[in-house]
Amino acid sequence: MGCRPQPFKSASTITWRRESGEGLCEGRGSPGRGVMGLPPSSPSGPFACIQGSLPILSQALSANILLFFPQDISHLLASTFEDLYTKDVFGVEMETNWIKSQGQDNVYHESFTEELQKLLAEYKCRLTEADIVEENIIQAQNRAKAEEERALNVLKADAGKDFDKMGLPPVASSFRWIVDNELLRKNHLICPDDYITDKLPVTRAPKGKSEPGYIKETFSFKQHVSSGSRDQMPAEVAHLQTISGSLSNVSLCTLTHPSTPDTSHQTKKTNSKYKAEGESERAYLAKLEKKQNYLKNPRFFPPNALHGGKSLVISQEKVAQTIARRKAEDNKGDTSFIPVFLANPPTVLFSDYEVGQVYEVRTYLFVERKFPGKGGMIAPGMTCQYTVQFIPEYLGDYEDCILVETQVSEPLLIPIQAKRPPPVLTLPRIIDCGSCLVGGIKVTMILCRNEGISTGKFCIMPKKAWPPPNFRSVATVGFVIQDPFGIHPAVFELAPGQSTTVEVMFFPSVPEVSQQTYTIVCDNCQVNDVTVTGVGQLIALELLFVTGGESKHEPGEVTDVTAQHLIRFDPQNPHATEEKKLVIRNSTHVELPFYWQIIKPNLKPSIPEETADFMKLKYNRDTESAFSLNPEQGVLLPDAEHEFILTYTPQEVWLVIPSYLQTPAVYFYASHKVLDVIALEIEVKGSTEPFHLLLEPYAIIIPGENFIGVNVRKTFKMWNNSKSLIKYTWEKTMPCDIMEVEPHTGTIDMNNCCEFELAITGSKPGCISHNLQCKIEHCLEPVVLHVEAAFKGPLLCIDVPSLWLGLTKQGESVLRTFEIKNLCQLPAQWRMQESQVCLAERNEEVSPFTIQPSAGEIPPLGICSVSVQFTSLLCQRLQTVLELEVENGEGSHLPVFVEVQTPQVCLISSHLVFTEIYTGVPAKATSKLFNQTLLPAKYLWGKLIGSQAAFCSVTVFPASGTLGPNEEKEFCVDDERQMLQSPCDLLLDFGSEVAFKDIVKRQLILTNHTGITGFFPLKPFYIPFPLWKATAQLTLFHFLKIHQTLLCYAPSEFAAAVLSHGKGVAFHIQPSTGTLKAFQQLIIEITAYNNMWGEYRDDLSCKVGGALVLSEVLHSLLLSACTDNKVPPLRFGTHVSGGPPVLRRVQLNNPTPFDIRLDWEIYNQEQDDKKLVDLLMFFGDPFPPEDMDENETASIGSTSESEISSDSDNKEKEIITQEPTIQKIVSVLIRPHEGVPADNPYSITPRQIVVPGGGSISVCISFTPRVLPETVTEVQCEGFVLGFMSLDDKTVPNKVHRRHGYEAPPLRVDMQAFLSHALLKVDTDHDRGMVFYSMASDLVPEQPLLGVLTDSVMTQSLKLINCTKVPLYFRLLLSTPFSLSSTDPKKSTKTFHSKKEEKEQHPQLVLYPQQNMLVKVSFHTTLELLTYQHLPDAQLLPGFQVLQFENGERKLKFNQNLVIEHSNRTTQLVPVTAYLTVPVLELSCDTVDFKTCFVAQTKTEHVFLCNRSGCRSYWAALLDEQESHNNLEVFSVSPTNGILEAREGDPPTKEILQISFTARSDIEYETIVTITGILGEKPCKLQLRGRGTYDGNLPLPTEPGSAK
Repeated sequence: MGCRPQPFKSASTITWRRESGEGLCEGRGSPGRGVMGLPPSSPSGPFACIQGSLPILSQALSANILLFFPQDISHLLASTFEDLYTKDVFGVEMETNWIKSQGQDNVYHESFTEELQKLLAEYKCRLTEADIVEENIIQAQNRAKAEEERALNVLKADAGKDFDKMGLPPVASSFRWIVDNELLRKNHLICPDDYITDKLPVTRAPKGKSEPGYIKETFSFKQHVSSGSRDQMPAEVAHLQTISGSLSNVSLCTLTHPSTPDTSHQTKKTNSKYKAEGESERAYLAKLEKKQNYLKNPRFFPPNALHGGKSLVISQEKVAQTIARRKAEDNKGDTSFIPVFLANPPTVLFSDYEVGQVYEVRTYLFVERKFPGKGGMIAPGMTCQYTVQFIPEYLGDYEDCILVETQVSEPLLIPIQAKRPPPVLTLPRIIDCGSCLVGGIKVTMILCRNEGISTGKFCIMPKKAWPPPNFRSVATVGFVIQDPFGIHPAVFELAPGQSTTVEVMFFPSVPEVSQQTYTIVCDNCQVNDVTVTGVGQLIALELLFVTGGESKHEPGEVTDVTAQHLIRFDPQNPHATEEKKLVIRNSTHVELPFYWQIIKPNLKPSIPEETADFMKLKYNRDTESAFSLNPEQGVLLPDAEHEFILTYTPQEVWLVIPSYLQTPAVYFYASHKVLDVIALEIEVKGSTEPFHLLLEPYAIIIPGENFIGVNVRKTFKMWNNSKSLIKYTWEKTMPCDIMEVEPHTGTIDMNNCCEFELAITGSKPGCISHNLQCKIEHCLEPVVLHVEAAFKGPLLCIDVPSLWLGLTKQGESVLRTFEIKNLCQLPAQWRMQESQVCLAERNEEVSPFTIQPSAGEIPPLGICSVSVQFTSLLCQRLQTVLELEVENGEGSHLPVFVEVQTPQVCLISSHLVFTEIYTGVPAKATSKLFNQTLLPAKYLWGKLIGSQAAFCSVTVFPASGTLGPNEEKEFCVDDERQMLQSPCDLLLDFGSEVAFKDIVKRQLILTNHTGITGFFPLKPFYIPFPLWKATAQLTLFHFLKIHQTLLCYAPSEFAAAVLSHGKGVAFHIQPSTGTLKAFQQLIIEITAYNNMWGEYRDDLSCKVGGALVLSEVLHSLLLSACTDNKVPPLRFGTHVSGGPPVLRRVQLNNPTPFDIRLDWEIYNQEQDDKKLVDLLMFFGDPFPPEDMDENETASIGSTSESEISSDSDNKEKEIITQEPTIQKIVSVLIRPHEGVPADNPYSITPRQIVVPGGGSISVCISFTPRVLPETVTEVQCEGFVLGFMSLDDKTVPNKVHRRHGYEAPPLRVDMQAFLSHALLKVDTDHDRGMVFYSMASDLVPEQPLLGVLTDSVMTQSLKLINCTKVPLYFRLLLSTPFSLSSTDPKKSTKTFHSKKEEKEQHPQLVLYPQQNMLVKVSFHTTLELLTYQHLPDAQLLPGFQVLQFENGERKLKFNQNLVIEHSNRTTQLVPVTAYLTVPVLELSCDTVDFKTCFVAQTKTEHVFLCNRSGCRSYWAALLDEQESHNNLEVFSVSPTNGILEAREGDPPTKEILQISFTARSDIEYETIVTITGILGEKPCKLQLRGRGTYDGNLPLPTEPGSAK
């Protein structure tokens, strides 16, 4: 602030201060760490710089000083250094243990120990250096303290006994000269030379006794101390004023050196010691001066001494007299004296200076005439040069003079002035805060601006505090308080043109006018006063007007004890609304924020001479009040009237509704708290009465009977005798009968009626009696209208009284027809059926009668024909009733009679006896049949039954025929006896678990119990050995030869040869023929071969000597044709969600000789499937065969034929025919649950396939990836396919049975696949994404004369990365004005068949796993894009937007999405945005009027052409066709074209257009200048007007034609 920075010392603190206000640190006087910024002894925490006392106010104002208190910053260190700070440190014990453990074999331990020792050595070295620096600082402090005490003693000696009363600051510190600055810099510490920038004195003067600084008079002392106060000063101080009167003003810093308690304490101790010595020395010096009276050479005084610059020739008394005389002559204007010397400059002036700097000015003295006389030695024109130095100590004004003494009687005086332009503040002298409520706070904001040309630092303080003992006491941080005012900030600094906000706070406590005066002190020693005024007011509200006027209390009425006013409402109906207008006036001069609050009243009877205890009153808020006010809250303007609407809306029926309104609650501020004050209290009362309604008539009775469905209407009225309008709603009766009132809903005004119409429609016959309710809004009781009416339904008639069906045969049907007539005008719904009572009597549930139609609708007066069909099931005589039911009408009954019989035939004789019969000889007998009924009977004889039926052959003739009613017929019976041989039956079982292609052997033992030798052959009936026919005609030798040859084959080849007949099984018998000797036992080995599963049965015959002795059953049950039906899992890998199907072909091999039909079923395996078993139900064949179109073919019972060849003696061939197989209608199967049937994602084609026997075929299994939800990243799809094997017509009854379908184990194929999303990772060049910033001026090259470019391209790169496990096929789609300039051609999978397709479609790209692709996206700036900004909204492209900013800039925004279309039709969007900045031209005005000008005289005006955008503009000015005068130009524009650069910052770029007007005639001229741009700018039009005139003294020129 202008004082030279000096170190400030106190008892325990030394504070060093930079001149610029930075680098403040503090050190403690006591020994220890932390002095002058040294590092502390503890390595865990930094120093805390604590601000000490500020030496002067100017330093406090020049720095933004904060108080730094020690605080925990460990969290900051931990977040910054992380592990380096949070790890455990090594303690002393751990260091010792690590060093002691040195010498181990661990290399890492040794290296770590060595490094630890180095760190400890460095740590100790740094501590030693810190101790040295600390010791140096402490010694320098002690020496500086001793030097300051010595200098203080000298001052006390000079001042005498009044030194303690002056309250002077301490002397300048010598610490900067004593401390070792180089040592501090070496240790990276702040030294005094870093922040003390004042220069050393230019010249060194001898050390002498100078006048103390406290004797000098300060500027503020001179300005504020009155002459009266000077007269009252003590005599000891008066001489100081006289001495300093001729000196320069001193700065504020002389009053701002703080006086510490330590300094004053030292002064008291040393005062008595030096008092006697000081007085004796001063007396001695005065005696010497008076005795010698010699002049001292001023050059021997120090530069800052008091007596410097004195004359060496003339005594001081004479100099004073000369100066006084010179001033008097100047006032009289005496010019007789001619000076010998002339100074240049005549006055030395310093205008701009700062504290502590040295300024020099050279001054010259010119000799005007010969000196000292006519024969003088100095010639005229000689000059003398000298330098004047100026070292300001404050920023005030200085005045002095240079006294040049010569031999001339009059000395030469050269004035010296230092004047710095003071800062000028816009702060008013009187600040009026206006009015404020008592207890509230009002803050007034004043903008304070420095309109001067120099920087100033200011301090605001109460006037009574000026002058302050030190500026620290008045430089507060918060508000400067003078009740009831406060000003903030107390200290501020403003540069030229800079402004700040001054807050003036007004908080009155009493209702009166308040005024306080503040003093503003500047650092240039200027002092001004500011008066702050304000008015404190109390709340004052008046109720001026109430609609209908205020009410008065009735005698004995209960009222509220605190209410000021009473407002009474007329009685109202529930939920009716009545409003009253209130007018309230705010009589104060302040705004009153308010809100209304409705509370419960404090009711009390009005008893005279009784006062209420207001302290006991309770204010309880009424949340269910019927009263409301609008507005509920707001602000009351000062001295203004405000209208409010008081609304009364009762909710229920009350006799009296008292309520209490407390209004308003005014907010005001006191002690930074918000208080609510009750300003106005109004008591409001109102009553409620129920609705009064009347129906006319109150009941409606409709006479007679009406048809149902016919609408009947009646009218009635309803009167509203209530106090308010009502809203009604009539109910509708819909379930049985329709009863409506029109109008259904509406309103009826008070004392008015409404006419209604009742519409009744009956739905059932009978009487109606109903109370129809009308609901009235806000009324608890409805209005009831009683209604009565009667209705009847339709009437039907049958044209026959009864129905006679006659005699009929059991199982045959009888049909009869009759008619039903509708005898009324209503359509009739009817239904006819047999009586349930009759059915119950016969214990039947289903009626034998079929009625067609059994129900329907007969139109009015219509006829319906009904047929009744009876089907006889039992022989009976039936009498029943058919019931006719009519909807909503009366039914009728129709009796029915029928006789049912069945044919019955009997034998005249029930026994037929053959007395004697022989084997092989037929016997005959006759008998008769008789028909016992009147119905014809057909007969048919069947097979013979009984235990001996096999031994007889019976034939009946005639075998069939017909017997007429009661007819008798004769028939003949033939009987023949047969012989039966019964051989021994045996069973040979090969087992039930024979594996596929396994060979099983069994032995058969033949025993001859007789003594007869016989030849025997062994052969099966159905499954013969393949060599039977070949060997039947060969000898035994040849047979054995062939058999031996077959045994030489390999087992597999032999089995294939044996099974070559294709029946799936073969039996090899060894020996198959031979001779069975008498009483011989022969072992025969039978081997079974198979290549097909199934259960086989066959008969093995053996004839010995031509007699059948053995018929043995060969039983072989083969299960599991394929012992291992599981195949390896089919893995599809990983695929994209929603992608194309993936196909796998599987080849199926059939090792059996039969064609196998496979029916495939697909199952999915789910993780959370807890099902255990599956219950399957089938109708018919579970796996029916399908045709080529996969349609099921008809499945019916088939007849199986088998032909068995027998080598019997007669060579007969027997055909065995089997009955049709029984088809299963319903099949139920229970099996273990393994999966859920599904058709996706797996499928197999074809679903049914036939694998030829011994061949192979392929099936296609496909996997169709389904679409995954976005929340799922990857899904595993597990499933399996089951192939159920079926055989068509490969089962021989009683011989071969093979399991198939669900009975046989299926073929199982497990499948596995994985699904993932098709997602590419997108990386852009910038974090902001694909955003382009382009300018329209890019279309113009650097040389605009070359023309405008058609296209300007800006390109950015985009990287696509495939982070999935599958190849991704995709296309990139982007439309104009964006384009894909290049992609990687190696990753394109083009599938186009022609060049035309390749141009029309986008190429398909592929990215394999963990690969990337670089795509370049370009934005094209074209001239066409610039025209979009002028298109209407309906024609704008999608994603296009025009952005208009407040500063006038315009940008075109193009927003699109780069669409990544994957092969699964999913899309991935990448936002692409472009901002195109277009130029915006604007003229400073739209009209230039030159008014009237002389003809042929050119007048010029200037117009600014502005560009408000960040884009360059290439513009041209065009003049419309104008009238010419002798082909001379009237208007002109210069320049006609140019370039406007882009705007930088807030102000737009400008171009000056020079518009010239030269009138060619005395007419009016008008034209338009159009400013256009080549980049689509909106043209700017400037209208030019002017009029020409002739001077009256000039002749009119001749014109060839007239001008318009």
